[in-house]
Amino acid sequence: MNFKEKLKKASEDAGISMNDLQLDQFEEFYHLLIEKNKVMNLTAITDEEEVIEKHFIDSLTCRRVMDMGSVKSLIDIGTGAGFPGIPLKIIYPEISVVLLDSLNKRVKFLNEVIDELGLSRVEAVHGRAEDLARKQEYRGRFDLAVSRAVANLSTLSEYCIPFVKVNGFFVSYKAGKGLEEIETCDSCMKALGSKIVQVDDFQLPGEDSLRVLIKIKKCKGTSKAYPRKAGIPSRNPL
Repeated sequence: MNFKEKLKKASEDAGISMNDLQLDQFEEFYHLLIEKNKVMNLTAITDEEEVIEKHFIDSLTCRRVMDMGSVKSLIDIGTGAGFPGIPLKIIYPEISVVLLDSLNKRVKFLNEVIDELGLSRVEAVHGRAEDLARKQEYRGRFDLAVSRAVANLSTLSEYCIPFVKVNGFFVSYKAGKGLEEIETCDSCMKALGSKIVQVDDFQLPGEDSLRVLIKIKKCKGTSKAYPRKAGIPSRNPL
């Protein structure tokens, strides 16, 4: 099978339908990712089938806990090579997307991807979540925040929830250990005016390892005290 045939089968197995344009966009994204990965560290996963499952299909699992039709604006925090934000944008092109990363060369790569795939209403932004979340044009502006970044759930929540509208959601993509992190973030949820409303643990096809989606609802406005200055949320989680 060629790349598009593999992707079509994997997406159908996951209950996701892709049209020809979307299949073409994912194939182009794959080639751009692999080519750029030769000169900068974007991903340790390069095999076609692994990228399809562990990056593309995994990015789209957000639909397991979210009605994506109700989402008009999304921010992907610590997006790295564009996961999960770009796959979500390809499948849900009507959503306005911001891709946030602290490394400028990754943002340049994301802009190349946006141009080559012909994506509209998507912006790659260079900056730190702690700084951007204090800017009026970003704070409390998004229906949904997502992140596959590797950080403790309390730390990630402090970075992400300030971006979300009241009654909006933050979905954290986690490995199996995310279930343990839930047990220690009661005080964090209270401080940020939020609560965990759904936890979905599952395995991707052909995978032994557990994946976890943690859906957090923002119930009231976040105190201006959060997020704290750079470095503090990771050193001293709420």
